[in-house]
Formats: sequence, structure tokens, C-alpha cells
Amino acid sequence: MKNTILFPALAIFILSFLACDSGGVPPQTEGETVFFNGSIYTVDADQPWATAMFVKDGVIKYVGNDDTAKEQASEGATLVDLDGAFVMPGIHDVHLHPLEASSENFQFIVDENKTDPENYSTEINTANQANSGTGWLLGWGHHLEVIFSATRNPKEIIDDVVSNRPVAIMEQTSHSIWCNSKALEIMGIDATTANPTGGIIMRDANGEATGILIDNAGNMLLDIALEATPTREENDYQGLVDFGLKELAKNGITSVCDARTYWKRNHHLVWKRAEDDGKLTVRANLGLWAYPSENDVSQIASVKALYSNDPNSLVKINQIKLYSDGIVHNTTAAMNSNYLLDYFGLSSNDGLNYFTEQRIAQYIAALEGTGFDFHIHALGNRAVNEGLNAIEQSGTSAGRHRLTHVEFIQPTDISRFASLNVTADAQVVGDFTQPEHWHDNDYLVGASNTANIIPLKDLAAANARITLSSDWDVSDLNPFIGLGNAVTRTPQAITLEQAIEAYTINAAYVMRQENIVGSLEANKEADFIILDKNPFEIAASTIRTIKVNETYLRGAQVYKR
Repeated sequence: MKNTILFPALAIFILSFLACDSGGVPPQTEGETVFFNGSIYTVDADQPWATAMFVKDGVIKYVGNDDTAKEQASEGATLVDLDGAFVMPGIHDVHLHPLEASSENFQFIVDENKTDPENYSTEINTANQANSGTGWLLGWGHHLEVIFSATRNPKEIIDDVVSNRPVAIMEQTSHSIWCNSKALEIMGIDATTANPTGGIIMRDANGEATGILIDNAGNMLLDIALEATPTREENDYQGLVDFGLKELAKNGITSVCDARTYWKRNHHLVWKRAEDDGKLTVRANLGLWAYPSENDVSQIASVKALYSNDPNSLVKINQIKLYSDGIVHNTTAAMNSNYLLDYFGLSSNDGLNYFTEQRIAQYIAALEGTGFDFHIHALGNRAVNEGLNAIEQSGTSAGRHRLTHVEFIQPTDISRFASLNVTADAQVVGDFTQPEHWHDNDYLVGASNTANIIPLKDLAAANARITLSSDWDVSDLNPFIGLGNAVTRTPQAITLEQAIEAYTINAAYVMRQENIVGSLEANKEADFIILDKNPFEIAASTIRTIKVNETYLRGAQVYKR
């Protein structure tokens, strides 16, 4: 055998490392490598721990002890001494928005800490000067509650700074837009315009639009502002390649689900181009966005034509992303009871539906047979119930559907996740999901509804399949923050083993690749990460400090710290 290389190693990975440095990764690394003297957590129930792993041509051939691993390798194999380092399968993040997080189609970010909306004038003016022209000026980053506090129509604040071009600023959660009069004019919104499906045009006492567009009303603005052009597609591509993919690898993420692939903006073509150019460093399942205001027959036909599940490709177009409801602090999450506070001048408000239970069932019935799995945004307890009902009505045992966010679940629905084979996808990276913040929304939904937000422990006890994800860039991308939070959020904490499964083998199942990756076993492909600390040997409160030393995809090193 060749010379032993001390951790972290390059050796036969030098070519793949150089490819990574330029953004690329070979389809499968050639050669033999034995990783030994490590603390390898396999996520294989039959053999959870090992010290060595033998990888040949990007495929794991053996996992077990040092001596046997070396014996199975040929004389020319490279030996990598892990020096006791912790190794685990690559992280799967099955709900994030890499293109939106990376693209320069949004030209500026505002200070989230401002409490007076009038104080955004300087930032808007600076952005306007830096991005001259008459086209759309798009920003991001404010809190909706701050804009609600305006003492005049919010659109006028922007109008005073920029009136000759459309300006729109997305709220941090992406569930509302603050815009100026020019933007409303381009959208054709006036006093007679009805609220769109799944959205609300906020108005003053005289019926005049204020410049706040809630949920799908804001999405429809972005459909216009971000209509596909060569320049915008190039911005998406460069953002993904130059920033997004590097951030994923840095965080040990080897598989992702793009949770809002806007096919009308050609997002799916951006992903395919990254793979065709040899720059893709993750496996990606794309969730085609279901537009709430589209005609169902034509939309179903359009997305069906885009289905792609090539086993030789890292990119699969095999999921549908749709929203059942909105979010709590907008009072648009679909709840079983009315909100205690009225923002919209409605006689009653129990939230809204982008897609009703009946429409969700219709889409599942039409598309599941093609091979699509459904990724359903369901945050309120009514939305969770309706999502489960729709799957029960139209889904089959072949579907691998999931509800994401699941912040509020009525107790009688907990057991239905397992019985219907529906995955509960949760995000606990954000501080707002931690128990000390559960009652922050009492003024909106009442204390009885906020007593058990994201009930991970209850779901696990009911044998539900749980996945954990980031919802980047709404929350931090770092999976070790989520891992640490998941095991410390008493009374709804889960074990470290369960949390790691949620980020690996459970998520691999959701992506229909559990027989390929998600655990470190013989005959699976070598997607794995090497960490600077063993999460089983440190305090749970410090898991969030873990760093990724190396990330491997198909045996190729795509990141080295």
C-alpha cells in the first residue's frame, strides 16, 4: 500500500480537490482509499459505529475495523489516518432556497434592526443610486411588524425616495412585500382589484392599497419583477455556483431539496446547467412551485412535462412544492380558530389557503402517478389537518409526501403522520422555535395554541418519520445549530440519534435515495463529512459550535476547512 497520509488528507483526492476549487466535481472519484483510526457514526442500525471505511471508485466497499478495511484494499490504495476524528454521513437539507439565497437579482439588504419604517429612506436611496436605471429595484430584510407601525401609507415612504421606478422589499420570511406606487401600478392594482388566491392586498380606510402585499399577493409581484431573462438567469447561476454551493459544502450538506423551484423563472435550468458544467457539488431534488393563481389543468400539464428522475443525474425534478397556508405573524397560517388580532379589516380570520384541501388532493391524484412527491407548506393546525386529509384522499402508499413547518398540530393528527406514511419536516434552527419563544404569539392565537409548537417528541413517540431542515435563507444554514436545538428544546426534544437520522437517512428516504446514501454502509456511495468535534462527546448546548473539516460527495472532496 501507499504511504499513510495524516488527517486531513488529500492524496488521490488532489484532482477532485482542484475540481472543487473551480466549482466542479467529477461524476465519481476513481481509486481506492482506506479511512482508518476514526470514530465513524454510520447511521446503520445493524452497525452504528466503526473505526474504518474502505472506499473504491466513490463507493463504500467496507465499513468496520481498521485491519479488515486495510486487508480489503489493494496494494496501491491510499491510507488516510483520521486521527480519531468523527465521521458521519453527509447532511441532507430537504427544505431550503439556495437560488433565492444566492442570486444578485435582489440588489440590496436593509437593516433588520430598524424600528421606524421612515428610517429605511436612506438605505433605499443608497440602493437606488448604486443600481441606476428604471427597472425593478428589489431588496430584502425588514420585519413586517415594523412596516405595520407606519403612521402613513407605507408606499409613500418609498415614493418619497423613488417614484420613477418600481421598488419592492421582501420581508424576512418571504411572506410579504413592501412596495411603492410604481410597483402597484405595474401590477395593475387599484381600489377595485380583488385579493388574489392565497394573498391579501392591504388597504387603508378609503380602500387604497397601502403598499403591503401579503403572501401570494407579494409572490405575484415577484413573478413580474423576476420574469425570466438571460441576465436574471445568469445572476441565479453565478450566485449558485460562486456562493450557494460553496456554503452548502462548507456546512457539510451533500443533498438538498430546492423547496421553491420557480419553473417559470427557469430555476430548473439553472440547476441543470450547474451539473452540465461540472460545477454541482450536491445532489438536488427540485420542488416545482405550484402557482396558486394558475389554471389547474394547464399547470398540471406543464409540471408533468418537466418531470425528470434520471438515476445518473445529480439533479432530479421529482417534487412539487405548494403552500396550504401562510405564517402566524401575518395571521395567515390556517388555524382552527380565529386570530385574536385583526390586521385586514375582516369580520373573521382563521388564516388563508394558497391551495385548499380539495385542490391539493386534485394535484396529488394527477401527479403522484408520474412520480412526483409533494412538499406541502402547512404551518397552522388547520393546514396540517387539511394536508393530511388531502394525502389520505388522493395519495397512495407509493407516495413519499411531507408536510413542512408543522408548527401547530392538533393532537388527533399526530398519529396520522405514521399511518399515512407522511414525513413531518421541521425547522428548529431559528430561535423563535425554541420553547422560551413559544408564547411570543399568544396575542395572535392564544396561549393554548402556543403551548407545544413543533412537537418533535410527540411525533417521534408516535413513530412519525421526522426530517430537520433549515429553510435557508429564512433561517441559518448551519445544520449543527438545528441539531443542537433539536436535542435541547425540552419538553419537545428528541435524542441525538433521532436528530442525526432526521438529517441523514430519513431525509434520504424523502429524496428517494436511501439505498444510495444517507448512511455509511457497504455498496452505498461515499457521501460523508469529517467534523472537528464528536457530538456524542460534548455538551448538547455546544453542538452548535461544531465545524465541518471536510465534505465528500461520491468519494470526492468538495470542501476542506
